[in-house]
Amino acid sequence: MALYRFRIHHRGRVTELVGGAVSAYHKGTAPLVRALLRSGVTPNALTTIGAMLIGLSAVAYGLGHMHWGGILLLGSGLIDTLDGSVARLGQNTSKWGAFYDSTLDRAGDGALFIGLASWMIYAPDIKFRELSIVVCMLGILTSLLVSYMRARAESLGMDGKVGIAQRAERILGLGLTTIVFGSNWNAIPITAVLVILTALSLITVGQRFVHVRRQANATDIT
Repeated sequence: MALYRFRIHHRGRVTELVGGAVSAYHKGTAPLVRALLRSGVTPNALTTIGAMLIGLSAVAYGLGHMHWGGILLLGSGLIDTLDGSVARLGQNTSKWGAFYDSTLDRAGDGALFIGLASWMIYAPDIKFRELSIVVCMLGILTSLLVSYMRARAESLGMDGKVGIAQRAERILGLGLTTIVFGSNWNAIPITAVLVILTALSLITVGQRFVHVRRQANATDIT
């Protein structure tokens, strides 16, 4: 019982910290969001810019420019958060915008892993080449599956937004790692973060499966 209370307490503490960080981020970017609204920039325009940045990031990774790939990737992540804020504050949300954003996000996720895998095929001095390429392929699968599970659950009237790893974690993890380490140390840091992110995505798949299964059972019983 004491261990259970300890876990609940610290889980709540982590949730508070994450929530506080998200709130602070939105407050910090609020002036930029208001400036974008005044300039007439639309959420779909920001979505397009974000997709172009992650596409350029994938190309940079494929050519072996790890630092530039990381910078462009983090830039795309920033734009990805701004388009949602601009849509909400500007009361400019739409079904097409949501569809457009989700579709380009999935294309960007796939391009990102393809770019990394392409570089790993021919780059010299990669310590765990085969493992890295296989993990990139798994990364594509799990990123698409995590997104699909949420979308499918919500289309059936259930909540699917659970899990320890989503798109933001992938962007931050890969972006920061490639900026800090580049391709140094035989690309071991890149391989390590790919393995960690893919493992977390697999856990998220399991969490969403269980979460939706419970909701479906409760609905079927009633």
